[in-house]
Amino acid sequence: MSGQRILVVDDEPQILRALETNLRGAGYEVETAATSQDALARAAARPPDAIVLDLVLPDGSGTDVCRELRRWSPAPIVILSVVGEEREKVAALDAGADDYVTKPFGMDELLARLRAALRRTVPTGEPVLRIGELVVDLAGRSVRVGGRPVALTPTEFELLALFARHEGKLLTHPTILREVWGPGLRHGVALPPCLRLPASPQDRARSGPAAVSADRARRRLPPGRPLEQILSLGAVFLTRR
Repeated sequence: MSGQRILVVDDEPQILRALETNLRGAGYEVETAATSQDALARAAARPPDAIVLDLVLPDGSGTDVCRELRRWSPAPIVILSVVGEEREKVAALDAGADDYVTKPFGMDELLARLRAALRRTVPTGEPVLRIGELVVDLAGRSVRVGGRPVALTPTEFELLALFARHEGKLLTHPTILREVWGPGLRHGVALPPCLRLPASPQDRARSGPAAVSADRARRRLPPGRPLEQILSLGAVFLTRR
């Protein structure tokens, strides 16, 4: 669990301080927010590994925050609710929350539910991923398509493995950078050419972070590049539902 980043969202200062103290004591990195807008901004700037989210916020509901997060974030969400919020709690679960605890709650229960939610996001450990004719050997770091080996650079392999592990899901730009190039990548560092995507008018107009699809990246690559084949395969994984 050490080093996993938790975003805690609650407008009650006492609860926020108590959660921050206990989560840090359990070995997590903690970031806090008191409003829905601040929560979305912080989640976009530094994607958390999990989110602890109050249902009632001064500028909106936790349900709306869940719904917006689920457009681009796979992080598990544990809802904090009070007795009598049954309808809102159900709505939040339907909007994408993973679990809930009812106030007042025991810290041991919250930590246990958080650990369970995080465990469900951990890769299964399966050393070989098979998707149609594609076979990705994670342990051997090799790729075959239709039985034929595909030669890839280390970065190309990491990109393809990331797409294959998240088949059917959209991955955000920060997530791809963090998972492939590491958490040390910061603003101001030159991006790899395959992910240096000019913002479209639609992206600039969107309020949330734009999800980077492999197909968009592929269209901006010169033809004939080996990575183009990888991103083309990734486009299939990212768009399958």
